[in-house]
Amino acid sequence: MKNKFTIAAALSMLALIYTGCKLEDNPTNAVTTASLNTTSDGLLNAVNGAYALFKDHGSFEGTTDLNNMYLRHYYQLSDFASDDVVCGQVTTDPLFLSFSLAHSPTQGNTSFFWYISYKIISDANTVIEQGEKQSNPSAATKQLIGECYFLRAFCHFNLVRLFAQPYSINPTAPGIIIRTSTTDNAQKARSSVKDVYTQIIADATKGATLMNAPRGVQYATKEAAEALLSRVALYQEDNQNAIAYANQVISSGKFTESSASAFPSMFANAPGNPETIFCVAFTTLDDYGKEGSIASQYYSNGNSGWGEEYASQPLRNLYAQHPEDVRTSYIVPLKDSTGTIQTKNGIQIYYVTKFSFQGGSPTLSSPIMFRLSEMYLNKAEAEAKLGQTGAALGDVDIIRKNRGLQGSLYNGIVPAGSTALSVVLQERRLELAFEGHRTYDVYRNKLNMNRTYWGYHLPGLKESDIDLNTDPANYDGMIIPYNSTKIIYYIPEGEILSNTLATQNP
Repeated sequence: MKNKFTIAAALSMLALIYTGCKLEDNPTNAVTTASLNTTSDGLLNAVNGAYALFKDHGSFEGTTDLNNMYLRHYYQLSDFASDDVVCGQVTTDPLFLSFSLAHSPTQGNTSFFWYISYKIISDANTVIEQGEKQSNPSAATKQLIGECYFLRAFCHFNLVRLFAQPYSINPTAPGIIIRTSTTDNAQKARSSVKDVYTQIIADATKGATLMNAPRGVQYATKEAAEALLSRVALYQEDNQNAIAYANQVISSGKFTESSASAFPSMFANAPGNPETIFCVAFTTLDDYGKEGSIASQYYSNGNSGWGEEYASQPLRNLYAQHPEDVRTSYIVPLKDSTGTIQTKNGIQIYYVTKFSFQGGSPTLSSPIMFRLSEMYLNKAEAEAKLGQTGAALGDVDIIRKNRGLQGSLYNGIVPAGSTALSVVLQERRLELAFEGHRTYDVYRNKLNMNRTYWGYHLPGLKESDIDLNTDPANYDGMIIPYNSTKIIYYIPEGEILSNTLATQNP
């Protein structure tokens, strides 16, 4: 875990984020505001630099930590706190704090995520301000400006999901700090959750109107902005707009559901898959191997990664109801020569490969941020909440028939003991597992997270307990209520120390 920030270090961090003179010096983002207007590729280089910050190991607190990467922490902070992932051992990596829910204002992953998120936002603000100074911008320039509106909305949305209560629970709760100008005062209070959402919607809507010269799914597009708007509306329980924006993406005709035969290779080929709406493109130059890759957390071929986080038993039990489901191909048991599933500290090893095998590399992929299946699931959830049961189950079946489940479609009939909403939420879990959705889907629907299964997320668990396979009788507190303070993270101490207007989460 990182040492506590000093006040001087915190002030230095904020100075880096909010200075409007020069973007941070690193090979992917060394562009001055002056060069944005004086060089033909100025805006383009600056925008591409902002995308690179999602995957770069940037300098932070004076050092470069290979574990510090926006996307690596994004999945840690989201999925490791859910019931889909199990931790195979105690570790000093701050990712363990997500498993144990022992959050701290000084934990390294939240501090870096907060910093790099606002760095991306600051870069987006710089491009927007400089681009909008042009009197007659070209379609290409408008596209770049629109992409930055999208990036600003996307980053604010991820921050408010991690550091504030869900909108559906308390829209008036303290949200995060809205930054929409390079001249923002570092001393700024947190806006309410509702006001943050209002800004996100405004930015994504503006971005969608500007993006008419798309550069590919590895960059923001009009449809990516609409996909974000659908997700945001769903979280707000604005069901009509969740459906409307999802329909706009679907009816664009630019995307198709991945078939059962193509789905097992979809994530290894994300930029070229017809279901991908927006992904963060990694190349072979971005293959971080064992140190710092997303895949290294979930998978190892013996030396490619740490492979200490596995698919949980509750999730595997759910998939086991339909072994023909091709989504199980991403959960891979480690077996010995006799076919026996191997264990680590008494926990069965079921690797996850959604972040592996781009170009054959076990540690490389281009993580998908938005894809078509989510649009059908957004529609289905909103329809279920509006009482449109047939439509909701029909959208679920569109996905299921493309996952090898043609013989297990709902055909408009809710199974006994279920509701249309519970059917949809189960399908979201199966379809979007490990993609950063599960915790939000549970808590925003005012449900409790049940983590009463074996793993090192359990309080006080010792290796002797788990090796002997005896019940530690310590599942206390492992059903996490949606109104628990544990479902969100502390505002990093660096912000609290340097920004006297920022309040801390309880």
